[in-house]
Amino acid sequence: MEPLITLVVVTAVLLVAGAAGVRKLRPWPVAVRGGLAAMFVLTGVVHFVHMREELIAMVPPALPAPGLLVTITGVLELLGAAGLLLRRTAPWSAAGLAALLVVMFPANVHKALTAPADITDALLPRTLMQVVFLAAAVSIVVHHVRARRVEMR
Repeated sequence: MEPLITLVVVTAVLLVAGAAGVRKLRPWPVAVRGGLAAMFVLTGVVHFVHMREELIAMVPPALPAPGLLVTITGVLELLGAAGLLLRRTAPWSAAGLAALLVVMFPANVHKALTAPADITDALLPRTLMQVVFLAAAVSIVVHHVRARRVEMR
């Protein structure tokens, strides 16, 4: 739930700052990029501290080297977060992070199906959060594609 809260709160704060006159934060994609970046910094860092063992346990047993996979995905999340903050790399980072969310979804399914009966670990809430994260990342890519089409006309 913390990643969702981070995404929503940081995006809202940046939208408010933009509305209050901070020019560079005025376009909505900038606020979404900032919210996603904050969220992926949070999720990327926990790959190395605090929840590392829990994340390793989430890796489906059919996949090799769970510790290495958690390390790689954590590094990719942190790199993607950094890329979201730069206008030139933001659409590429958003696309890469969207793909990463899709690739990592089986770990969420595995976690939901093997966790104790706790509502926070149920498949539906995890899936809905992933859909929100994916939609935010895809919105950045779509905005970039549309903006490029307008520039080319």
